[in-house]
Amino acid sequence: MERRSYGIRARARWTDPTTKRRVIRSEIVRDEAAAHAFFDQLRNSSTKGMDVSMTLLEFVTSIGDRWARGLDPTSTGETYGYGLKLRVLPALGHLPVTQITAGIIDRTIDEWEQRHGASTIKNTIAPLVRVLDEAVRDGLIQINPAKNRAKRSLNRNAFRGQSAEHTSPRAHAIPDMKTLNRLARACGKVHQSYSDFVMLAALLAARSSEVSGLQVGDVDYGKNLVVIRRQVFPGKGGLVTKPTKSRKERRVPILEPLRPVLERLTDGKEPEDSLLVGPKGGYLTTATVRDATNWDGIVAKLGLPDLTRHGLRHTGATWMADAGIPLHVLQDILGHASMETTRGYLHPDDRHLASAAEQANAFLSTAGQRKNARRSSPATRGL
Repeated sequence: MERRSYGIRARARWTDPTTKRRVIRSEIVRDEAAAHAFFDQLRNSSTKGMDVSMTLLEFVTSIGDRWARGLDPTSTGETYGYGLKLRVLPALGHLPVTQITAGIIDRTIDEWEQRHGASTIKNTIAPLVRVLDEAVRDGLIQINPAKNRAKRSLNRNAFRGQSAEHTSPRAHAIPDMKTLNRLARACGKVHQSYSDFVMLAALLAARSSEVSGLQVGDVDYGKNLVVIRRQVFPGKGGLVTKPTKSRKERRVPILEPLRPVLERLTDGKEPEDSLLVGPKGGYLTTATVRDATNWDGIVAKLGLPDLTRHGLRHTGATWMADAGIPLHVLQDILGHASMETTRGYLHPDDRHLASAAEQANAFLSTAGQRKNARRSSPATRGL
């Protein structure tokens, strides 16, 4: 410790046992107690094998992609990586990991919620939680200060600002076949492939990437079904082809309004050919359909301003549910891991509430009260 007019210069020097290089760390502190705290911190770093004073940015750099273990690097991992680089590190990267508190995270997420949508919030909070989980494993911090707030925030932002009625996937579906045909015709004015995309996504209840991944051989007229085996979407280095989200094949029945489209798209093609190609012979993605068709303008004219391309999948699922397809069959068609997710497409049935109201009203009526009084009297009970 070296005393200066402005405080104490605490300095430590040692030889790195691996590189054999001389290392010096120093810090200006207020008093001897702060200097000893600084030395203790360095000793703690030596014990843990890492610098316990490192910033979040330094920590992320040191662990590399360890925080993304278990994530699909071509989809979820890539999206979370963008959230980490574009929002988490600019907001919190300068702070020492040990000084990131629940309060700091609360205020940071509050700011994000003012500027970004629910999906962006999810893709930002998730990597933050994962990185701080790694800090817990490395002993830098005792608990993850982001976890509790993350649960509250993600639940609240799933459909932020919407009523319970509008959180149902049914609310994001096209109301009827007539409207679907109008949408398909409007997109078809740009190119026929965009019209076909709309019909395939809606009547197969398929994701955009799954429509892109369909091949002619996936259409089985003998069994009257389409097998969804793969998905194609933009990723690092170009288009990525991989299995469906559930990693399982899905068999979807061919609905009659879709049959003419399938017959036209499969006519004269080989089984391994892509079922649907764009105007230039390439794959269609949700972004190319949006941009090429002026999607937002088209759906606004149809009175469906909130309809997205994924809303086409909601449309097919909703119509199948309303048609009375058993819940377990619908779950297989949609590829949901949880039955509760599929249950969200069922039409809400409040008839049991009406029956309950009738029973309660009968009980509260004058006749009902007299009947209940007689039933409760000592003479009636045989006392």
